[in-house]
Amino acid sequence: MRTLRILLSFLFSSLLLQAYALIPTDSKQRLTEHWEFIRQDMGSIWEVMRPITGAGKPETVPLWQEVTLPHCFNAEDAVDPDVNYYQGPGWYRTMLNIDNPYKGGRVYLEFEGAGQKTEVYVYTTQIASHTGGYDEWKADITDAVEQFRSNPVCRERFGGKIPIAIRCDNSRDTEMIPSDMSDFNLYGGLYRYVNLVYVPAFHPERIRINASTDEKGQQGEVSIELQMTEHAPQKMDLRILSPEGKEIKQVLLPAPSQAAASSCRFTLKRPKLWSPDSPNLYTCIIEITGNGDTLRTTERFGFRHFRFEEKGPFYLNGKRLLLRGTHRHEDHAGVGAALTEEMMRTEMQQIKTMGANFIRLGHYQQSDLILRLCDELGLLVWEEIPWCRGGLGGEKYREQARRMLANMINQHHNHPSIILWGMGNENDWPGDFESFHKDSIRAFMSELNALSHRLDPTRPTVIRRCDFCKDIVDVYSPTIWAGWYGRRFRDYHEMEAAGMKGTTRFIHAEWGGDSHAGRHAEEQITANRSSFDIEAGDRNGDWSESYIIRLFDWHLKEQETMPWLTGSAFWTFKDFSTPLRPQNPIPYVNQKGVVQRDGTPKESYYVFQSYWSNLPMLHIYGHTWPVRWGKPEETKEILVYSNCPEVELFVNGVSQGRKKRNCQDFPAAGFHWNVVLKEGDNDIEATGYHGKFRLNDKIQQVYQTQTWEKPAEIRLTQTALDPETVLVQAELVDKNGVRCLDARNFIEFGCTDSKALLRNQGTARGSSRIQAANGLASICVSKRNAPVVVSACDSKRTLKSAFISIAR
Repeated sequence: MRTLRILLSFLFSSLLLQAYALIPTDSKQRLTEHWEFIRQDMGSIWEVMRPITGAGKPETVPLWQEVTLPHCFNAEDAVDPDVNYYQGPGWYRTMLNIDNPYKGGRVYLEFEGAGQKTEVYVYTTQIASHTGGYDEWKADITDAVEQFRSNPVCRERFGGKIPIAIRCDNSRDTEMIPSDMSDFNLYGGLYRYVNLVYVPAFHPERIRINASTDEKGQQGEVSIELQMTEHAPQKMDLRILSPEGKEIKQVLLPAPSQAAASSCRFTLKRPKLWSPDSPNLYTCIIEITGNGDTLRTTERFGFRHFRFEEKGPFYLNGKRLLLRGTHRHEDHAGVGAALTEEMMRTEMQQIKTMGANFIRLGHYQQSDLILRLCDELGLLVWEEIPWCRGGLGGEKYREQARRMLANMINQHHNHPSIILWGMGNENDWPGDFESFHKDSIRAFMSELNALSHRLDPTRPTVIRRCDFCKDIVDVYSPTIWAGWYGRRFRDYHEMEAAGMKGTTRFIHAEWGGDSHAGRHAEEQITANRSSFDIEAGDRNGDWSESYIIRLFDWHLKEQETMPWLTGSAFWTFKDFSTPLRPQNPIPYVNQKGVVQRDGTPKESYYVFQSYWSNLPMLHIYGHTWPVRWGKPEETKEILVYSNCPEVELFVNGVSQGRKKRNCQDFPAAGFHWNVVLKEGDNDIEATGYHGKFRLNDKIQQVYQTQTWEKPAEIRLTQTALDPETVLVQAELVDKNGVRCLDARNFIEFGCTDSKALLRNQGTARGSSRIQAANGLASICVSKRNAPVVVSACDSKRTLKSAFISIAR
């Protein structure tokens, strides 16, 4: 019931657009429509703004396209198998109606994030610039707007509107963080929201709330500080609302006479504590009045007490909490980094529904909306700056890192979900500079660590994978990839214990492995060793979902036996694009996610849910495994992932027995059955028993006993998914027409109308070049431009191309 209340509260809050970003005010206008974009540089700002005198004139080119924000340069080319993703400048332009309701007030453009270097122009005047693709920043356009309004061009050509141009640039630059050696794209564009903000001359620059409590939550102490602009207001009222919305405190803040801080302190007896199970949030409403104007701003905060025990676990509000975490990149199929609010809410809800209570936001400051969702849903957070790989640059490089650390802490300080500030990632990785000096990196790491503690003494610092700096920060994560980059996954417990002993306060970030959605494998036993019991699955494995669920399963089972473990975060929740992996089964996609790049769950999602979620769940492994294979009468293992106390399995209507859950009975916490499948169709059904609840799941699998030879032919079929979309499947068969269930040929799809293919999505059904999974490759095709002909060939051109017609 507690979980249900959290979800209902979340759904209600999703209906509200509240402003907790860079500029403290509740009144903001998202500028999403009426933008034009061009992905190239322009000769000058005048070339961007000059009038077009008529059709066919030189001024009509180059051509711009209409876009909506957020927008990313690399929405598709980040995963285009045939090109490097674009890194360079691009321009946006629009016209704004500016009407500030505050006399003598200021007008800002607020950028929630733009990549990676940005310049802002009012008509032809540059008024701001920023380096860094992930921290929030603002451009004060007030004076430039008033100056342009005095220009006759404002009325005569623009009808009184204000022309705005923005140049974004994600060109490679080794004197900028993050490094282009990072295992993710450095996207370009206005890929987070841009807001138009009006404020009176008096307004807060920053609001900082410190809410603390003792370990048992007996008393809460609150300090609220407003850093004001140089213009003083006449009155400042502050109200505190309880998590239920009841007013519990009202304070009249002293109005400063000039640019200064105004603050107050108070205590609350037995405040409602914030935790993953009960993410109680208090609301602070501030109304600032002067010269007949009132500015209203809202912040939320929470009370929690936490600590990382030396050589021990993590405690939240006096109780040990195992951190059950994952990672997130700002990346999604079809949009790159330009996720809408709806997309972000859906993704974070998926993470919470999986049962996670912790997330590392890798490897940069993320949208403030993500932090608000973590606050609401109850997800503890490790957030970090993008000092990632490559070494250490010069003073410009270092100043950017300092500034981004300060911005991250100042902008996200009030979020109760945040428990760790990250100083960097894999800083032992050289390559961007001719020389690599550990002493210099240690010195700069120490500087950042001190800066973090000075800006926020309440939160510890952390890094991952830089052993020669592990003594500098408060909490450290070594690199441990049992069963993927080294050793076997059954060695995990030993490797984890060694990592804990090697540092003062231990946490384990990044573990797991890649899986190609739709690829499955039958277990083979040779010399009493399972085919899944291998070293370094990255090099020696098949990248199947069958292997990765067992790797995850083993880790989760072992974590239940580690009373000293703070917790971990597997890498990663969702597949994401990367320029470093062109040879992957889906080119340019890191496939370590438990959901695909479009959010479609893989089988492994349900492994985590069975261990972590409090909501009853049941999932038979194999929803994406239509054909199994083996010898007649050979027993096959069927796995059911569930958190129900008992599960019963039925195969072709016959009960295979009822089993009790035991998390130490590997695999699937005891819910595994060895059964004989009949040749042809098999109906598999499971029933979970959870008190009075009954859960059911069913799948159908074909059992193939006929063996196959090497692929000799590609056969195409089509299946309607909806009235506008068909799924084209390329099946690899041998000379006898038998499907080659272990074939991994790369298949390339083409079409007489390339726009009809759902391509460059980085998913199992949205990639024009993809490695077959169990002898099958697929792509979605739009019927809007039908009739069209779709082709498929293997990338090595050893097989004859196949064709299929798609009718309207």
